Amino acid sequence: MKKQLILALALAAAPFAASADGHSYTYVEGGYAQLNQELPQVEGFHIDDVGAGGFFVGGSAELGDTFHLFGSYRKGDDDVGVSAPLVGHLGDAGIDMSQGIVGLGYHHGLSQRTDLLAEVSYLSTEIDVEDDGEGSMDGDDFRVAVGVRHLIADNVDIWAKGNFTNGDVYDSAFSATLGLQYHLTPMWGIVGEAELGSEFSQVTVGMRASF
Repeated sequence: MKKQLILALALAAAPFAASADGHSYTYVEGGYAQLNQELPQVEGFHIDDVGAGGFFVGGSAELGDTFHLFGSYRKGDDDVGVSAPLVGHLGDAGIDMSQGIVGLGYHHGLSQRTDLLAEVSYLSTEIDVEDDGEGSMDGDDFRVAVGVRHLIADNVDIWAKGNFTNGDVYDSAFSATLGLQYHLTPMWGIVGEAELGSEFSQVTVGMRASF
């Protein structure tokens, strides 16, 4: 009976033990996204920051042993309040915010559980005022990022990156990305990621299918 129990436990743990041999860089994912962005201020008015809730989709494809292509699209909307010092609240304006990212990543195994990460990517960001074709802010930016990815347990994967982004929307902006994936099975996992900057932040929570 004891031998049967040990065998059953070993078979149940085997899929997660196998994941400790390395990280998957081929996956698709999707779920909820929260995009927060400070907006430029106009003299004599106060404009609330954007807190746009919506969705995200993304994925990555491994290219050989050390490189991978990745990309994502995030979109959300929010009602932003506008006020003036002597008048008070003037009303709300609907905001749509979207961001697309595509990039090339490099990963190098520092140990069986830890990878070094380096990435270069292109970002396309658009912030639109609903029902106002002229009220918009959009632009192109480029980003470099360096970090690590680590299996803290056979079924728990974490990563941390430092980012530098520069271009039309983000002017020499530094940010930090923290992420976690909890593997429900060798293929499916719950994934969450937060990027924190001085003038913006983004949070995503969803499901990832790794291959």
